[in-house]
Amino acid sequence: MCGIVGYAGEQSAASVIIESLKKLEYRGYDSAGITVLDNGIDTYKSVGKIVNLEAVLPKGINGNIGIGHTRWATHGRPSTENAHPHNSGNPGKLSIVHNGIIENYMALKEQLTSEGYEFKSETDTEAVVHLLHKHLYGKPDGKVAKCEFLTGLRKALKEIEGSYALAIICADEPGKLFLARKDSPLVIGLGKGENFAASDVTAFLNYTRDVVFVNDFETVVMTPAGVEIFDREGKVQEKKIEKIEWDFEAAEKAGYEHFMLKEIHEQVSAIHNTLAGKVLELEGSISLKELNMSDEEIRKLSRVQILACGTSWHAGLLGKYLFEQLAGIHCDIDICSEYRYRNPVMNDGTLAIAITQSGETADTLAAVREVMSYNCPTLAITNVVGSTITREANSVLYTRAGPEIGVAATKTFSTQLTLLYLIAVKFALARGKLSPDYVKGFITEIRKVPGQIQQILNQKEAVKECAETFAQAKSYFFLGRHLNYPIALEGALKLKEISYLHAEGFAAGELKHGPIALLEKGTPVVTIATRGQTYDKVLSNIKEVKARDAIVIAVADYNDTEIAKYADIVLRVPQSGELLAPLLSVVVLQLLAYYTALARHCSIDKPRNLAKSVTVE
Repeated sequence: MCGIVGYAGEQSAASVIIESLKKLEYRGYDSAGITVLDNGIDTYKSVGKIVNLEAVLPKGINGNIGIGHTRWATHGRPSTENAHPHNSGNPGKLSIVHNGIIENYMALKEQLTSEGYEFKSETDTEAVVHLLHKHLYGKPDGKVAKCEFLTGLRKALKEIEGSYALAIICADEPGKLFLARKDSPLVIGLGKGENFAASDVTAFLNYTRDVVFVNDFETVVMTPAGVEIFDREGKVQEKKIEKIEWDFEAAEKAGYEHFMLKEIHEQVSAIHNTLAGKVLELEGSISLKELNMSDEEIRKLSRVQILACGTSWHAGLLGKYLFEQLAGIHCDIDICSEYRYRNPVMNDGTLAIAITQSGETADTLAAVREVMSYNCPTLAITNVVGSTITREANSVLYTRAGPEIGVAATKTFSTQLTLLYLIAVKFALARGKLSPDYVKGFITEIRKVPGQIQQILNQKEAVKECAETFAQAKSYFFLGRHLNYPIALEGALKLKEISYLHAEGFAAGELKHGPIALLEKGTPVVTIATRGQTYDKVLSNIKEVKARDAIVIAVADYNDTEIAKYADIVLRVPQSGELLAPLLSVVVLQLLAYYTALARHCSIDKPRNLAKSVTVE
């Protein structure tokens, strides 16, 4: 969850690092800090926003080498002492920032404390900087390095259990910045007379678009003149330079009050971009070359295993319905944080699909590694080019949603769904479950979705009015059946994420199995009631809700004249057919969450206690 940055160049390191840290604010954080290497190590830290850090920086701070950090508390409460960077040595020799979790830090801390190292924080990271100091200088007051820096760093890393992206500066190594990575994102930006490091390319896009991605167990020496990358044995690695194509302006609000609202609107173009080049209407086929699977290999599959967390899990749950309904293939879905700690039954007839918007979700990466130990093929669905998942999975499909800054996922969810529709239809074609003529009709309909979403956005005032009416409700409930059940779950998650209201999503058929006991007079119950095979059942659920004096907010088709007889409020979506209706219904629920949070004066883009990328367990 933390953000790290590093700079080696000719500019003021402090200025560059502060600007870069601000670009990472969307990840969520509770404290921040910076170290600049001038004549020695100068470190400044603060709790709260980066403006608080700026306030404690002295004017005219010098130095052209530096590191910075935005912290999200995992070990130890938010405090200045626990904020990064952490230093070691008497006098100060090393300063380090870290993203990840050191699992054996308590054992290391006990060992290092017994050897005279003084710990000033509650963090796991401080164990790393003292351990490195020990390998370089031998003892806390050691003044002369006992070995070459990278040799000492590799020795220290061998003792560490867990995940890390590290940026380090050393008082005895002027002009250099050192990096290391295992299981946490780390990327290098290449400039002219300056180079950058960060946990996310967004940090330095104002300076360069040429990037190199650091792999697990690699170490890096960065200077203003260049970058050298080494494998775990110390051999120099030749790395491919990649160019980031999207414009940073895409990460600006472009006139919208919040990133989330902007990104809800961007679903029109995002879904279009996801479909581009993948649907062949005249042929009635789906082109997914990135799958690297022939039709014969698809036919041999006996099972699909979907792995995801949070919003991506809701997308995957809808994917389960699609694979089974369209392609006739058994599909399981697991929450990654649970999957990785049980003993899954896998075989070579299983395709594992990992869904992660960032490509860096720690639990999802761990689950993929577990799957690969069974020699099962893996497919990643992600939004971030070059992210860790793209280098670990056998195949990758990109959602092409563009940068998503708001913590609450919107356009990445819709584009994940879009890809799952395409994969399921392709599998159905290969397995003889759908005809090319059916697929031609499907392509025609899914191409209409971006325009239909625009119609919903054009009438968003109705959703806003509804949200404002119930903004002070104690609880919200969301009901859906069949394909709409995952959308009900997602609607509830969005509402609680950004409005801090209690909200629960239920399969509507489960209402009588317990949840109905929670209904009170005036409780808003959002029911997804688009036309389909379960429509009559949903109407029965609405009657049950109304009998308890709750308020029914129905999401229904434009041409449905029946629903108004039962619901208190009807929020309309274009007629699209049962299969694709979830892509429209979810937009209404996103708007409902947004306007509810707006009415409650919540921090919409950076909700409390949440971060964009969950890169630790």
